[in-house]
Amino acid sequence: MSTIQTDFTRLLGIRTPIVLAPMSGASGGALASEVSLAGGFGFLAPGVENFRDEFDVARSILNVPSGPLPIGAGFLGWKLEEARSPHVALLELALENGVRAIWLSFGEDLGRWIELVRIHDEKSGKSPKTLVFVQVNSVDEALIAAYTWKVDVLVAQGIESGGHGSSHAPPVLNLVPQVLSALPPSSGAPPVLAAGGLSSGAHLAAFLTLGAAGAVVGTRFLLAEESQYSDAQKRAIIAAKAGSAVRSFAFDELRGTTGWPAGRGADVARIKEQVGEGSKKGDPDTCDCLGWYGGGTAGQASAREGKGVTRTSYPLWVDCTPTNKDIVRELHDAAVARLEASSVLVGDDA
Repeated sequence: MSTIQTDFTRLLGIRTPIVLAPMSGASGGALASEVSLAGGFGFLAPGVENFRDEFDVARSILNVPSGPLPIGAGFLGWKLEEARSPHVALLELALENGVRAIWLSFGEDLGRWIELVRIHDEKSGKSPKTLVFVQVNSVDEALIAAYTWKVDVLVAQGIESGGHGSSHAPPVLNLVPQVLSALPPSSGAPPVLAAGGLSSGAHLAAFLTLGAAGAVVGTRFLLAEESQYSDAQKRAIIAAKAGSAVRSFAFDELRGTTGWPAGRGADVARIKEQVGEGSKKGDPDTCDCLGWYGGGTAGQASAREGKGVTRTSYPLWVDCTPTNKDIVRELHDAAVARLEASSVLVGDDA
């Protein structure tokens, strides 16, 4: 596979600027490891069951019995900030396992956890250091993360994102240029990744040409055989149409993950009732996976032109069990093809 070279790929020493989002209930050790092995970079999420065991899974797949792991772990700031939060121990567990990066998002005091990571590295003498990714939804947040916290990677997440997002975020196509304009490379700013509704190699190529250093992909990887999503959830994503993804906290209420900061979504009682019944029955029409801004992970990338996912447009989405390597390769090759095709659009004057 050819390489795509950006500040982000050089920072991590990887072949392609494709990042697996840390998706609760889906991104375990297998999913994260296989994305990294395929040339991208994978994150696992503490929301998966038996978080400690996921590191053993990752070590087995990566053939790394001990020492640093070439994957990351993602954490929600507000969960870390809860009184007597068990997630703090999970963050420390991830650091003890030598993850290459920590992803932080949605917190009132993210600087505290960034400092925890830095202190751990200093005390342990870890080299290279643990990279800190911070998800931002506005230019102001990006400025704080880059210049106050001095993070290593910015994830600019648009309003289209699945899982959870910010109600004040602009579309990713607007947010990324805004952040890049406010943080020019000459300022020593960290690489910026685009996130939110991105599912194809064309999306990756488009944001690379805008100046982003890579893209975060979530929904697309939910269908991989290594994903911890159920068959019913995968079928629901395959069958999704325009309007299938909705903004709701109903999914969080079902899973017991309420307590989100203000501005992260809206309650929909009707959806809560439907999803509760659908999940019990394994009904792909109403299972808890199409929760735009809710606890369901799949977002706007799950619907295409109101027709669902078709073999013509997204061949890897039809089968519920493509491997991560297949998905990474298809995204990468499609991005390279688009970048090469776009090069012919510029020429010298006759």
